[in-house]
Amino acid sequence: MRRIIAGMAVLGAAWRVQAQAMDRPAPIEQYLMDKSAEIALARSAAPASLSRDAGVVVLGPHGYETVATSKNGFVCIVERSWMQPFKAPVFLDPTVRLPLCLNPPAVRTHLPFTFKTTALVLARLPKQAMFDSLKVAFATKALPLPENGSMCYMLSKHQEFGAGHGNAGDPHLMFWYPQSDHMTWGAEASGSPVDVHEDASDGPDPVTTFIISVDKWSDGTAVAR
Repeated sequence: MRRIIAGMAVLGAAWRVQAQAMDRPAPIEQYLMDKSAEIALARSAAPASLSRDAGVVVLGPHGYETVATSKNGFVCIVERSWMQPFKAPVFLDPTVRLPLCLNPPAVRTHLPFTFKTTALVLARLPKQAMFDSLKVAFATKALPLPENGSMCYMLSKHQEFGAGHGNAGDPHLMFWYPQSDHMTWGAEASGSPVDVHEDASDGPDPVTTFIISVDKWSDGTAVAR
């Protein structure tokens, strides 16, 4: 599978080893960033034509908080490492920054997943307890499956995917579908431009995440090939 996920500079070899071994979240302060910088990073996920009227949520000491109300139904957010696959070495790595701009269906059905996972991080639960709690939440329908058309823009030049992943990689779109629907995409067939980033084997959510790479960043500049 083509690997488009890449990260920017990291904090050093010692931290990389520590981050990969983490079984429990670090104190929330290690995941926070300057609010103005976080707003700008969140909006950089999509073209200005969408992001300037989008809502924005930023991570605070008690979870995500709304700092701008959406005028177009979109919401921009900088997700942290706990929204990576549970088996990823960078899961819980405080250096990860993932700017997304969610469309309205994803606001309704992906954002609750982000908020719930963040609440478990704030409680400092170990990874397995987080996994089990989220699995129950999906099984009991406390968390919704993706609504039809759920997707997000990830077009920021400043994505940080954490230790060992290099720079920002390709700009791309992400689509979320219930696991039972995923084969209708023809993902990863020979010559297909569609990749499976994550499926139900990677986490507690019965969801498949598809990625389609695009040729331009959110500022309109072309990707260097």
